[in-house]
Amino acid sequence: MIRNPWLLLAVLAALVAASLLAALITGGGSVSWPADAADWRIVLEIRLPRAIAALATGGLLALAGTLMQVLLRNPLADPYILGVSGGAGAFALAGMMLGITIVPLEVQAFAGALLATVVVFVLGRGSGPWSSARMLLTGVVVAAGWGALIALMLAVGDDRSLRGMLFWLMGDLSYARLSAWWLLPLAALVALLMVRARSLNILAAGETQAELLGEDTRRRYLELYVAASALTALAVSIAGTIGFVGLVVPHLMRLVVGADHRRLLPAAALFGGAFLVLADTLARSVFSPRQLPVGVLTALVGVPLFLFLLNRAGKAKSQAD
Repeated sequence: MIRNPWLLLAVLAALVAASLLAALITGGGSVSWPADAADWRIVLEIRLPRAIAALATGGLLALAGTLMQVLLRNPLADPYILGVSGGAGAFALAGMMLGITIVPLEVQAFAGALLATVVVFVLGRGSGPWSSARMLLTGVVVAAGWGALIALMLAVGDDRSLRGMLFWLMGDLSYARLSAWWLLPLAALVALLMVRARSLNILAAGETQAELLGEDTRRRYLELYVAASALTALAVSIAGTIGFVGLVVPHLMRLVVGADHRRLLPAAALFGGAFLVLADTLARSVFSPRQLPVGVLTALVGVPLFLFLLNRAGKAKSQAD
């Protein structure tokens, strides 16, 4: 565990820089070094915007996953597994198919993500005692429901755009571009999370403990619902539904920096961005000139880890009983 926060930030910043450099110099197209004018156009107009989009998307998903794990007090929580990404994707896909342009795509995705979050936490909480396992199972079922709705829309949609929709739903950064209009809200969200880092530490210990320590749990949970939904919606708007980044990254960073969210939040954002940049670089390079959706690679990493964590949690519970 790295206890020096400045050393940690320096290491993670170096990892981000290395991942961006790898994304710029690696690809299916032949770029000679030193590069000529045409090569620089490939690097600056194609690879750099895609790498920056991957960096932003990975950071957003990692932060959303961290918040979801606080809300459920369960390291298995993730926007993809809980159906939040599915809700955002379903609303965004419906907007694209219906040709809704008066409402920005990001706002449509946010509405779907927020609806999915409310459904999961209202139905999963129920009227009995708190159970993170019940909420997790509710999220899995809700995710399956969103998946069925998306499949229905694809079945009745235009065949000419089917391939592009499928790649986007699997997580694709081929045409990802960042919209400038949400940069200020994003900065405000990150600033709010850093201000609330102490509250996140308290909430992670449990709702009763948080109330005893003077936290307004209703208000804090509402803030987390909205923030997690907004982060997920922005990520989906950029690159489609990319799974398991919100599961893998926060868990790994807890092993490195501990559970203090004053360190965990920036660490997860930086490592999540670097992780997705490297995954996307592999996705567009391994089978070049064919490109894989980056969500395929993140799932190949995330599914085994999810099963490992689920098995370990089951063993820990049985030993405790």
